[in-house]
Amino acid sequence: MSRISSVAAVALAIALIPAAGEAQSPANSSDAPISFGADSGEYVGNTVTLRGRAELIQGQNRLRADSVSGLSQTGESRIQANGNVYFVTPEQTIRGDSAVYTTADDMIVVTGDVILTQGQNVLTGSRLTYNVRTQTARIEAGGQGRIRGVFYPQNSGN
Repeated sequence: MSRISSVAAVALAIALIPAAGEAQSPANSSDAPISFGADSGEYVGNTVTLRGRAELIQGQNRLRADSVSGLSQTGESRIQANGNVYFVTPEQTIRGDSAVYTTADDMIVVTGDVILTQGQNVLTGSRLTYNVRTQTARIEAGGQGRIRGVFYPQNSGN
C-alpha cells in the first residue's frame, strides 16, 4: 500500500513539472522588476518591510502574505513572508503559513499547512520547496504526517 502511495506521489510531482517549452522564461519572472503594495511599510537602509495585505509582484508571479520582510534594493534578497502566504504563478498556486524566498537561487520554501494546486491536481504536506525558474517542486511531510494528493491524468488523444 505504501508503495502505491509513493508511486502516486511521484506521478503527481512529475505531472507538476512542465515540459521544457512550458517553463517561464527568465524575462517573465526572475529577472523582472519587483513591485509591491501593503497597508503599511517601512524602509530601513536598503530593505523594505511590508505589513497588512503585503503583496510582491514579479513578472507573472505574485507573493501575498500578512507581512513580508527582507526585500532589498541592492540585488539579492532573502524575503520572509508570514501569515496566510500565497505564491501564485500562471500554472500553480501554493498556500502555506510562512515562506522564505531567496532571489539568488530563485527558490521559495513554504512551510506549515501547505497546499499546492495545478488545475484540478492538489498536493498537500508541511514543507514545499519550489524553484521559480524551472517550476519544479518537492513536497515533504513533517513528523508522523504524510503528503497527500489527488492527480487527474490528462486525456491522451480522447
